[in-house]
Amino acid sequence: MSDFGGSGPLSAAAMSRRSFVRASLIGGAVGAVLPAANGWSADAAPVRAFEYEDATVAQLQAAMESGHSTSAKLTAAYRARIADIDSRGPELRSVIELNPDAPADAAALDAERGAKGARGPLHGIPILIKDNVGVAGKMSTTAGSMALAGWRPPQDAFVAARLRAAGAVILGKTNLSEWANFRSPRSSSGWSGRGGQVRNPYALDRSPSGSSSGTAAAVSASLCAVGVGSETDGSIVSPSSVCSLVGLKPTVGLVSRSGIIPISATQDTAGPMGRCVADVAAMLGAMTGLDDRDPASVAARGKAAPDYRAALDPNGLKGARIGVARARFFGSNPAVDKVVEAAIDAIRKAGATVVDPADLATAGKFDDSELEVLLYEFKDGLDRYLGALPSDAPVRSLQALIAFNEQHRDREMPFFGQELLIQAAAKGPLTDKAYVDALAKDMKLSKDDGIDATLAKDKLDAIVAPTGGLPWLIDWVNGDAFTGSSSTPAAVAGYPSVTVPAGYVFGLPVGISFIGTAWSEATLLKFAFAFEHATNIRKPPRFRAHADVGSPTPTRGA
Repeated sequence: MSDFGGSGPLSAAAMSRRSFVRASLIGGAVGAVLPAANGWSADAAPVRAFEYEDATVAQLQAAMESGHSTSAKLTAAYRARIADIDSRGPELRSVIELNPDAPADAAALDAERGAKGARGPLHGIPILIKDNVGVAGKMSTTAGSMALAGWRPPQDAFVAARLRAAGAVILGKTNLSEWANFRSPRSSSGWSGRGGQVRNPYALDRSPSGSSSGTAAAVSASLCAVGVGSETDGSIVSPSSVCSLVGLKPTVGLVSRSGIIPISATQDTAGPMGRCVADVAAMLGAMTGLDDRDPASVAARGKAAPDYRAALDPNGLKGARIGVARARFFGSNPAVDKVVEAAIDAIRKAGATVVDPADLATAGKFDDSELEVLLYEFKDGLDRYLGALPSDAPVRSLQALIAFNEQHRDREMPFFGQELLIQAAAKGPLTDKAYVDALAKDMKLSKDDGIDATLAKDKLDAIVAPTGGLPWLIDWVNGDAFTGSSSTPAAVAGYPSVTVPAGYVFGLPVGISFIGTAWSEATLLKFAFAFEHATNIRKPPRFRAHADVGSPTPTRGA
């Protein structure tokens, strides 16, 4: 779940924290294919017109209600789109496996619609789910690793079950940074041993960021209507930003984590990713619910809104007090800063009082303790998850996973290693003083002295900052050329943040994040919706081979 965005220009600590077998997309055998073996052409492959490009959930629902389409037709259309764009053509490699039951599920939902009407806004809507989220049936759940290839959970993760109950059609699973980018500080975001390298649909030689790389690329390219990502630090908001999406990282506990391959008990959460705020709001409402299997979910009792779409208001920024967190989050790229300055001006023109600056005094002061906490919690959580697998599972502990990777080094570690796995394996139990002290430091600096102190000081309703920098060139030799992000304070605090498209630089997307205190999702979505309504920034990707460096630097349009 972790992209480890950090809180500004990279320090050595932040560098240490962050961030070729291809599973058949059509449900068949596994074949050895890497993008490098095929070569990347200078020009992007032509892409056929698609009737549902950038279609919203509401538009798709209206098409089914009117009889213009059906869930079965939508499912077939998105499956064809995946074949055209993901496994051929631009070859995004965003979908790691298709659900062979999706056509039958869609047909059953069509029959139910005809007999009883729609269950709600997601009835019959095709979605994709990240491959660290358990989905029962005929698909594997692997976190992108060959070590779990073929592992099929006996039951849905709570999130998947909730989405099925809402009537969503699970098209398949998305590729990701292997082990949610908690394997090596030299990783390439979006690469997994099982799925290969995900590519950014705005420039195919650029990173989709991670770790929810496949979900971001797939949703952006209209391979589904909406998708599910997960985040420990940056893994929803960062790929959403560089793929020009709306991505919401909820308060930890609002969305249950049971059935999701873990990194951190204190920071992990699943969340929705979509092309507009209304779609993300519809998804969030379906994903929430009390789950006794997740202690954080139990603690969130009574905090979820019945329908987050009710908060959406095109005038939602009027009268709001929005602070701008500048220190550590601006300055990495003047062109990105220019886009975000224009976004801040749009927030002001939409009726908000902008307090500028409203800096987070503790930003960057808990990077080392965050890593310490995550190493301890990863060992504890992953050993629990793997230890509960059947006795014939290929790996049932973190140490067994490390050994598997060594034994299959040619396929699992051709570009980067497993340093973070090894560091985590060396940690002790969660009763260790080093862990207890690091967690206490994280909570104080991120919450009490961080986000909450900043909100209180200037009586703010939310804080805004650039979500991150521009997508970097994919580089398997050196790993990610990461330029920092604003994800860490909310991630460590377990607080919500939502990123929204803010503009483009040479055709590459830039996002702006709205950050708030615990359980403020409805407020943040209201602000994000008003900003989206006022600016109408997002343009669909055109699968260029490279960034559009031959044109003047734009701030609008792709």
